[in-house]
Amino acid sequence: MSEILTLDIQSPINCLCDFTYNFYWQHEGTELNPDAPVDNQQGNEYSYRELVEHLRSGGDVHIMGNAGSRLASSLGVDLKYFGGSGKPLDVGSVFVDGDVGTRMGISMVSGRIYVSGSVAQPMGNVVEVVSKQDGYRCFRSITDILHHLMGTDEFTDCRNSFYDGDVPCLVLADGVLRDTVGARCESEVRVMVEGNVSLSTGILMRKGTIVVDGNAGMNTGTLLAGGTVVVQGDVGEFAAADMRAGNLIITGKSRGYMCANMRGGAVFVKREAKVIPPATQCQPSDGDMKLLKDVLNTNRMDTMSYRKYGIR
Repeated sequence: MSEILTLDIQSPINCLCDFTYNFYWQHEGTELNPDAPVDNQQGNEYSYRELVEHLRSGGDVHIMGNAGSRLASSLGVDLKYFGGSGKPLDVGSVFVDGDVGTRMGISMVSGRIYVSGSVAQPMGNVVEVVSKQDGYRCFRSITDILHHLMGTDEFTDCRNSFYDGDVPCLVLADGVLRDTVGARCESEVRVMVEGNVSLSTGILMRKGTIVVDGNAGMNTGTLLAGGTVVVQGDVGEFAAADMRAGNLIITGKSRGYMCANMRGGAVFVKREAKVIPPATQCQPSDGDMKLLKDVLNTNRMDTMSYRKYGIR
């Protein structure tokens, strides 16, 4: 049995078990000091770093009380910024005796989160499966399912499904609004989202295809490193920001700052769009036309209506 670290908090705290320490590289400790004790805890003086290191060692963290937003962000990622490989880690699980705020499990790739109460939306890169722990709901990383399939797990919502064929396919039809769907995926799989998504769909994805049958929020395809993201609706600001490789296909409208700091890959948009240099409009190739035809299941006449943007 895993060793358990118990954190007893008297009020909701943000960024507990956050492997990024609230994107430490953006604020260098001014917003969250990893070595500071978590506020409002009773009986101990655990720091944010101690929670993360305990999970990295395979231990479980048990939170007594309500957790705030961004619980278990990037759970299971050996982050390069902190000297890691950027690959998934085998980590422990997070248990919460209480409710959890928004964006739980954004960019999460392994481990599990167990919650006795409610979870606010948007959630992160997680989906609920049948819990084997009495009194708790269980949330598993979408990327973990894409990498390792379902195993003995079953979805709690029968509208979600997983098909283990030549190209495994995960269908998310539960209507839950999520951030970072498919984050860091490195498998040739397919994700179908029936409905809208929120922030950063496909972030740091290297392989696979995500199709959103709805609208997407800000940062869609940001840091995309391969694979294909399709949005059959509108996207928010900063689509394809810092994009490195792969394809982003948008059938609806796109808002401002598209392709900001783009380094590679291609964006296909059916309607006219403004992009941030050095990205510029490019001539689609025959391969591009085939990609659009196959991914969108459409005809060549329709594919000719798309504009391509990239780095020359």
